Amino acid sequence: MCGRYALHSNPEVVALQFGLAELPEFRPSYNICPGGDILAVTRKGASRHRWGFGNRIANARGESVAERPSFRDAFRAGRCLVPASGFYEWQTIAGQKHPWYLRPRDAALFGLAGITSLWQGVRSVSLITTTPNAVMEPIHDRMPVIITPQDYAAWLDPDEHDAERLMRFVRPYPAERMEGWPVSTRVNQPANDEPALLQRVAPRQSRLL
Repeated sequence: MCGRYALHSNPEVVALQFGLAELPEFRPSYNICPGGDILAVTRKGASRHRWGFGNRIANARGESVAERPSFRDAFRAGRCLVPASGFYEWQTIAGQKHPWYLRPRDAALFGLAGITSLWQGVRSVSLITTTPNAVMEPIHDRMPVIITPQDYAAWLDPDEHDAERLMRFVRPYPAERMEGWPVSTRVNQPANDEPALLQRVAPRQSRLL
């Protein structure tokens, strides 16, 4: 799954990477949570969307996103990219959950795969998840789908509706191009939102990556 993420890139860099002529105002955030308004990029440009279909479903499983009634129409015609600098996941050790911050090694900014739909008049986003790569596997059994820049246009292509072809993007990010480290449990509180959340802390019975 993907329960939190960060976006702290310069707006000009975001606009350049995602090919945007205009960008809604946003401030850097180190603890973006479901239920809030987030930046999403569609074929029409960038705008603010509510994170969570029906204000509840923050993630859509990639294995069933093309068939599940809640998601299939959005997968075919409502795909989006959610700009991110990194994301958090929680590792369970001895019954306690410990947060990790993860990101591609080779990308300070990247796109999370998402789908959009109208829920009671609110434009909403759900992030697509997939099976973990070798970096994620010791931490959690799911990870968000990351779309590489060279695939942005194909993912957002409004003329592409074939689920089988679209599923080629729903895959784990290459483990050799990914890194992560344990961070403070302060990220558990949505009110905490500062760069210090990304600082490495001592691992709990796990190796550093």
